[in-house]
Amino acid sequence: MSSAKILKVRPTKIELIKLKRRLVLARRIHRILRERLTILVAEFLSIARNAVKKREKLNKHFSKAYEALSIAYGFHGRAFLTKEMLGVERDFEIVFGTQNIMGVKVPLLEPVDAERKLSERGYILSDTSLYIDEASRRFEELLKLSIELAEVEKTLERLGIEIRKMRRRVNVLEHILIPRIQATIKYLSMKFEEREREERARLKRVKVLLARRRGE
Repeated sequence: MSSAKILKVRPTKIELIKLKRRLVLARRIHRILRERLTILVAEFLSIARNAVKKREKLNKHFSKAYEALSIAYGFHGRAFLTKEMLGVERDFEIVFGTQNIMGVKVPLLEPVDAERKLSERGYILSDTSLYIDEASRRFEELLKLSIELAEVEKTLERLGIEIRKMRRRVNVLEHILIPRIQATIKYLSMKFEEREREERARLKRVKVLLARRRGE
C-alpha cells in the first residue's frame, strides 16, 4: 500500500465512488493550476528580463544626468543653480491604473507631462545656458525611466506572490491530497475485496453444510 496517509471516510462503496470522482476533479484542477503556473512563470521571466534592461538603461541615464548637472554647476556656480532649481519646483502627477495578467492585477503608471518644452520648465531662458537645458532634459528622462522601472518591479512583485501561492497549491495537490485520495481508494478497494472473499468463503461453507445435511 502507498505510504501516503489515508483520508478519514466511512468504509462504504458510496464513499469509494465519491472518492473516485474527487480524484478525477483533483487531477483536473492540478492540471489547470500547473498550466497557469507555467504561464505565470514564463510571464515573470519575460518581465524580469525587461526589468534588467530597464535597470541598466536607468543606471546609464543616472550617469549622464549627473554628468550634465555637474557641468551646469561648474558653469553657473552652486548659488545660481540652486536659486534656479528652487524656482522651478512643481507637483508631479502620475495616472495610476491596472492591467490583468492571468488573473493577477498589476499596476500601470503613466506620468503626466514628465518631459516639458523649454518654455514650460520655469526658469528664464535668457538668464541660463544650454547646460541647464541639457541637465533638465536628462533628469526628466530619468524620472520617466524611474516610473517605468517602478511599474515593472511592482509587477514582478505581484506576480512573484501569485507564483508562490500557485506553487503551494500545486504541491499540496500533487504531494498530499491526490496521493491520499489514491491511498484511500486503494485501501477501501482492498477492504471490499477482502469482504467479498470472506463472503464467498462463508457461502461455500454454508453450501457444504447444507449438502451434508441433505446427504444425511
